[in-house]
Amino acid sequence: MKKLIGKLHLYLGLVSGIMVFIISITGCILAFEQEIKAITQPYMFVKGPTGGKVLTPSELGAIARKALPNKVAKGVLYDTPDRNAQVGFYNIDPEYYYVAYINQYTGKVEHIWNEDDDFFHFILHGHYYLWLPEKIGQPVTASATLVFFFMMISGMVLWWPKNKSAAKQRFSIKWNAAWRRKNYDLHNVLGFYILSIGVILAVTGLVWGFQWFSQGLYTVTGGKGSDMYYNPTSDTVSTAQVTGPMQAVDKAWFQLQKEYPKYSTLNISFPTEKAESIFSYVNFREGTYYNVDYNYFDQYSVKKIEATGPYSGKYSEANFAQTLRRMNYDIHTGAILGLPGKMLVFFASLICASLPVTGFVIWWGRRKKAPKKIRKSVPAMKTAI
Repeated sequence: MKKLIGKLHLYLGLVSGIMVFIISITGCILAFEQEIKAITQPYMFVKGPTGGKVLTPSELGAIARKALPNKVAKGVLYDTPDRNAQVGFYNIDPEYYYVAYINQYTGKVEHIWNEDDDFFHFILHGHYYLWLPEKIGQPVTASATLVFFFMMISGMVLWWPKNKSAAKQRFSIKWNAAWRRKNYDLHNVLGFYILSIGVILAVTGLVWGFQWFSQGLYTVTGGKGSDMYYNPTSDTVSTAQVTGPMQAVDKAWFQLQKEYPKYSTLNISFPTEKAESIFSYVNFREGTYYNVDYNYFDQYSVKKIEATGPYSGKYSEANFAQTLRRMNYDIHTGAILGLPGKMLVFFASLICASLPVTGFVIWWGRRKKAPKKIRKSVPAMKTAI
């Protein structure tokens, strides 16, 4: 059985190695995306004094539409007081994604961000799709992640020592040995130490990779119904109607301001369809996405709409399955533990990227290693006396 597992570990590693390397190395870069952007993108921050009256969503939306005519504004994100508000524009066909950074106090447009010009979008595309078309890259990446999960488990089986004397050699790298032995130790020892983190990264990645895995994990952990996000519909025949959708957004925003006087970020959507509801989330922890309250409003009556699933209601009222699903992204990036967690994920991803390389070197070395010559014993010749 161990020999069979060894063969599977080898051949699956050879097939998926380059994909695992790309996914892991791009993950290293994405670990500190927010910190790098805070340094390289100064337009994210308010220039001048902060505080005072904040412009309403309809006011910010009108300013943004003038800066990006013929584009569809989907909503506005109110960030911390020292950061500019962000009005998002995105569409599927034709595909585009822009963000207008606007001073939430003065209404000045500081910058128009285009997703196609962003370095981290390029890296994210490699992490999600291996820079292939989405319909091809997404299942390929998900399959490579599933293979990597098996590789971690099978690697543990192969690593497991037979006895106590063998165990002494499994926890440390023999730095004074020949380079082949050092490479072998780097593959086995480092692979063992990041096993638990590697499994977590694989499982959280598979949640986005396969719907059957995502739904299965949600159900097993106690979730009921579908785990997918959905936007509940507005009552299109309601008699209690406001002037228009943007006025309804403002009213919903004012309600949220009263309900949540303190928050990290607040996002509210602009309904573009007749039956679409107004979606909003209020985030209470900067740099993360799990500690969030979700609210939906009817765009005609501005009454709250009840929704089900992991992306609904208050975070404090979420059950275990909903909480785990909300935490999936922050667990995957390490942000759940703050900067130390991101550093942990960074180094774990770096080691994961090294495993296909050191594994390939082990296989190549054994393949190129010449077999030892068998010395045959020659019988002694008897001499006549």
